[in-house]
Amino acid sequence: MPGETNEDVKAMSFEQALETLERIVDDLERGDVPLDQSIRIYERGEALKAHCDRLLKAAEDKVEKIRLSRDGKPVGTEPLDAD
Repeated sequence: MPGETNEDVKAMSFEQALETLERIVDDLERGDVPLDQSIRIYERGEALKAHCDRLLKAAEDKVEKIRLSRDGKPVGTEPLDAD
C-alpha cells in the first residue's frame, strides 16, 4: 500500500471496500506491521468503513415495502420504515 491514498475508496463498490477492510483488519490483528504502516492502514480502514456505511445507508433508503390490498394484490409501495 505504499503511496496509496484514500481517494480511490470513493470509487469502490461495497464488496470491494469490505474485502479491502477485512484484509486491513487481518493485517492489524497479526501485529507484524510496523507502527507507521499500522497507522496508515488504520486510517485507510476508517475511510473504507465510512464508505461502506454510506453505501449501506443509500441501499436502505431504496428498500421499499410492497403494499397489498385486502385481497392480497400489490397496490403500490411505501418506505420500509414508514413512521
